[in-house]
Amino acid sequence: MTKDTLIDKLNAYERLMRLDKPVGILLLLWPTLWGLLLAGQGHPNWQVVLIFVTGVILMRSAGCVMNDIADRHYDGHVERTQNRPLVTGEVSVKEALLLAVGLSLVAFSLVCFLNKQTILLSIAALFLAATYPLTKRFLAIPQAYLGIAFGFSIPMAFATLTNQIPPLAWWLLLANVFWTIAYDTEYAMVDREDDVKIGIKSSALLFARYDVLAIMLCYAAMAAIFIYIGKIMAFGTYYFVGILVVLGLIVWQYQMIKTRKRQHCFTAFLANNWIGLALFASIVMAYFMPWH
Repeated sequence: MTKDTLIDKLNAYERLMRLDKPVGILLLLWPTLWGLLLAGQGHPNWQVVLIFVTGVILMRSAGCVMNDIADRHYDGHVERTQNRPLVTGEVSVKEALLLAVGLSLVAFSLVCFLNKQTILLSIAALFLAATYPLTKRFLAIPQAYLGIAFGFSIPMAFATLTNQIPPLAWWLLLANVFWTIAYDTEYAMVDREDDVKIGIKSSALLFARYDVLAIMLCYAAMAAIFIYIGKIMAFGTYYFVGILVVLGLIVWQYQMIKTRKRQHCFTAFLANNWIGLALFASIVMAYFMPWH
């Protein structure tokens, strides 16, 4: 294999794992950091944080590969995905399978440094990641399943740092499910016409002309849960100032998606990184700037 060929192959692997599109990593990372901060009462063990952050990157990459393997016969018919490496033949199915298995094994090896409960939960997390692509064939809202998969690091964080999974963890996971339905519906609005042609299910199709309303209701539910968390945790004023910032970002997104233009919807989807960051900052301020 020549140097140029090797570079092309590595580039194809990078695109297959979506490392060239880091927003997906961030959308998976923010809920993980919320869970670690709350489970660690603002001071999670740095080694545990390092394991979880590395695991997020590995499992998001593996999940993207699994998704493309499952969707390889569909992606060529969708404008946004027609140049993915498995569609163009830059990467073979066998190579993709080996890559997904390799990434998952490395991630699992990191989890083995944690307790037994977390190891068992990691097996469930792998199952969720591997089966999510299939839900688009039969589940009316596969985005809800994705929200559970993307947020499963939350109960894992509590299991690692507290040796239990309290109700707080499940509330946080539920907030992430609502958030994921909201931002992934924005994403699905971009592909709505293509999804109809190829028979893929999505929340954008289910909600139809009520899509914008449904997105806003999901954002409202997410915000309400975070307000509830702030109340039961007796967080100070700075936390709720952060929640106000989140609400402002949601209103900004509404201004973008109400036109239903594809580019505006995609921009709104990308902007969810700022919502995740704002919620993270709110929790940080709750512990380090506890103004009551």
